[in-house]
Amino acid sequence: MAPNASDDRTPTAPAGEPGPARRRAARYVVPVTVMGVAAATIGLVPAIASSGDPDLPEITAAQLIEKIAKSDVEQLSGTVKVTTDLGLPDLGGLESGLASGALGQGGDGSSADPSAKLTELASGTHTLRVAVDGPDRQKVSVLDGSDEYSLIHNGKDVWGYDSKSDQVFHGTVDEEAGEDGGKHRPPATPKDFAEEALKAVDDTTSVTVDGTAQVAGRDAYKLVVKPRQSGSTVGAISIAVDHETGMPLKFTLTPASGGAAVVDVGFTKVGFDRPAASTFDFTPPEGAEVTEEGDLEKEAERHAGKDSGKDAGRPGKAPESEGGPAGGLDGMKVLGEGWNSVATFDTGGPGLPADGTGSTGSDLDGFLGSLGDRVKGEFGTGTVFSTRLINALITEDGTVYVGAVTKDALVKAAEGAK
Repeated sequence: MAPNASDDRTPTAPAGEPGPARRRAARYVVPVTVMGVAAATIGLVPAIASSGDPDLPEITAAQLIEKIAKSDVEQLSGTVKVTTDLGLPDLGGLESGLASGALGQGGDGSSADPSAKLTELASGTHTLRVAVDGPDRQKVSVLDGSDEYSLIHNGKDVWGYDSKSDQVFHGTVDEEAGEDGGKHRPPATPKDFAEEALKAVDDTTSVTVDGTAQVAGRDAYKLVVKPRQSGSTVGAISIAVDHETGMPLKFTLTPASGGAAVVDVGFTKVGFDRPAASTFDFTPPEGAEVTEEGDLEKEAERHAGKDSGKDAGRPGKAPESEGGPAGGLDGMKVLGEGWNSVATFDTGGPGLPADGTGSTGSDLDGFLGSLGDRVKGEFGTGTVFSTRLINALITEDGTVYVGAVTKDALVKAAEGAK
């Protein structure tokens, strides 16, 4: 393996080093995105070849970040293997029902709706087949034995097809939203994850090049990003960067507590030829049930109206016009800096009492309360819900504090906010 220079410096690099590259990487708009993975909770099992590490030219961390920023790959196809280990409790299928309710579907939505279907990627191991041809055409298929779920973006149209239920979802991209495609923006490739991580690079961050590897049959450098601060649940982020194209091929996030990776996403097979145009063609199969996006939105509004009527009689439940959930999220604030940042907002309603009984004494509220740890502080009382990466504190008055920080750091941040 060739010697690869480590660069443990932060963005204020000395003269001669491309320090601004990190800032450019943080602003860089990725032209290549793939539909089908949910919010930073997907992963890939290791795909490092056993034949030895490739011998590549020496490169600094600043130069490697600049290489990522300059990557202009717009066509690709390949296979991604996804594994997630957030350490979530087994809710016996309850999480699917909660996700459906949170989406306002009341359990009546289409199984092909991507906003609901892709929550299944939040745990376990999955195989995805992906294809990309610029910002207007992407396809991802989630393979599950003989069953398959496909999400296709082709021009204005977005199609979701669940072969198991023979249901189809159809939506459209808001052209005024630009390349992001509005709410239908495909969430992520390893490159998207990498650039989100690089936004955190500042004086609180260590960045080094840790040798080379082979990923999906391609030679790559390994960029390692670590918090300098104590209190973060992030141990390290490793990004395998393709030597030839500069495109991240693999992204791995390991927790400070050790053990298996929490998030590890990348390719097991990848090629950069333009996929055939027919790859992105879709016609609903004969007899399939087709649900239009507008129909789902109307159904969500109908259920939201019912829920609003129920909440009106609850003690302490503020009407939306007086600062309900939407208003509370709009008022979100960030406490602290760097890797120890904590987001806080007011839900506009009662929280989860620390006695675990729930605001209405319901079995569900009591069950949820039992999953967390009860805490007290300057903020009053509350419950901390923990995963291997994210901790969230819900106080009795309905204030939420959430961040990739330890339980102690989260409670300290909440106390400092009062």
